[in-house]
Amino acid sequence: MEQAERIERLITEEAGECCAADVEDRLDTLREYRSSVDDDYGGDLAALKTLGDDTRYEIVRLLTAAGRELCVCEIDPVVDVSDSAISHALSDLREAGLVTRRKDGTWRYYEATERAEALLAALDDTRGER
Repeated sequence: MEQAERIERLITEEAGECCAADVEDRLDTLREYRSSVDDDYGGDLAALKTLGDDTRYEIVRLLTAAGRELCVCEIDPVVDVSDSAISHALSDLREAGLVTRRKDGTWRYYEATERAEALLAALDDTRGER
């Protein structure tokens, strides 16, 4: 009941008055908002969490800037971490759906996915906003 009381106080402050029907209408609207949220957002959270690491973020930025596949041997000289850290980061990025991998003999090529590019574009477009 405390939640309804808080909503009632909010509506009263916003509109100057409030009745039980106003509270129910607001709660119904809020429930509609919640029902529109996809419950299958685990992949979204995984992608965001994966980008939250400096090495993984740098690799995705590099692959996006390249605009094409890069071999691991091309990533290694420009990302200042160990080979195993790069390998682990690429594995995490692939698992999160942010890069694809193609094998060609002993070579492994990686490319940023459209999802990774869209996430970085959204960050770029909103940089500086607070």
